[in-house]
Amino acid sequence: MDKIPMTKHGHEALTAEFTDLKKVQRPDVIQAISTARAHGDLSENAEYHTAKDRQSFIEGRIQELESVLGLADIIETAKFKGDTVVRFGAFVSVADEDTDEESTYQIVGTYEGDLENKKISLSSPMARALIGKSVGDSISVNTPNGGKDYEVIEVEYK
Repeated sequence: MDKIPMTKHGHEALTAEFTDLKKVQRPDVIQAISTARAHGDLSENAEYHTAKDRQSFIEGRIQELESVLGLADIIETAKFKGDTVVRFGAFVSVADEDTDEESTYQIVGTYEGDLENKKISLSSPMARALIGKSVGDSISVNTPNGGKDYEVIEVEYK
């Protein structure tokens, strides 16, 4: 399988989630199942079924994270400091060419994307349009609301 590019911070966050699932949430749900079993008839025991559903989710997520972390290729973005070309891990400031509204995004791995925190996945249309561009370059991105044009105004690596 292909390696999965990931920032150091993203790898640490997924590792912390993996550890929490295995060492805290898995034992908790096993205890919840045991407690619910003690309440008798399992066919009508909502507490038991809820705990079993939760266990299924936890086990699935553990397997997913095990696979992702095993294929992780941690990209040290600090080595790109001073570079003005947009690459993986860059913090990119763009200006909407229609409204001059500025936004800053970090380009991260597929499993790190978090639009609320302005982290866009490498596979997103915006990131794909930005990769390889430099300050002053313009990009066009198709969004659900139609096409948008942006100008790259700053590229930074931390």
